[in-house]
Amino acid sequence: TSFSTPKKKKRDDGMREHVTGCARSEGYYKIDKKDKLKYLNNSRAFAEEPPADTQVRNCPPERRSEQRRLLSSFTGSCDSDLLKFNQLKFRKKKLKFCKSHIHDWGLFAMEPIAADEMVIEYVGQNIRQVIADMREKRYEDEGIGSSYMFRVDHDTIIDATKCGNFARFINHSCNPNCYAKVITVESQKKIVIYSKQHINVNEEITYDYKFPIEDVKIPCLCGSENCRGTLN
Repeated sequence: TSFSTPKKKKRDDGMREHVTGCARSEGYYKIDKKDKLKYLNNSRAFAEEPPADTQVRNCPPERRSEQRRLLSSFTGSCDSDLLKFNQLKFRKKKLKFCKSHIHDWGLFAMEPIAADEMVIEYVGQNIRQVIADMREKRYEDEGIGSSYMFRVDHDTIIDATKCGNFARFINHSCNPNCYAKVITVESQKKIVIYSKQHINVNEEITYDYKFPIEDVKIPCLCGSENCRGTLN
């Protein structure tokens, strides 16, 4: 008894038809170059054309900000401080510091910033109240006119006087466009500046310092309509 190798037939769609019904039972055979080229061309065309719902569309920053806010509203409580802080690091706002009409240097937006967005983290050294008191006196003796200390809680202060970022240049305003918020990331408290409203390009970033009331007053130069006259 002799066994003959089944002939390979082709279907109308160009694909090979297996006589035995299983490709494994028919052994190894070569594919014609025409069929291989046709397959490669089809595969390449499919790979180069992304699905319609995943194509990248050019959209303005305001639209992307709106999409992120909608996404955060859907995630709700799942949107942790850690996730928000990661978004701040990877989606840094374009900011610059230059002379301010309020006081000395100020921080300005180089791109439109939508409301309720993280603008910048207040970076510095975490120190205790005792160290803050010592440093404040030392800064006065050294002739440093301003100290950039931001209170986090009862006994923790962030000192950005000599080790900080652009956030230390943000001026006070009695009618600010931003506010400061303390968030917890991996058991560490951080201060992040959020936008209260839409901020235009070249608009100065401001927030309320909320200094405690003291007898020796610090004059406020924000120039807003509801200016309190003093920072403290």
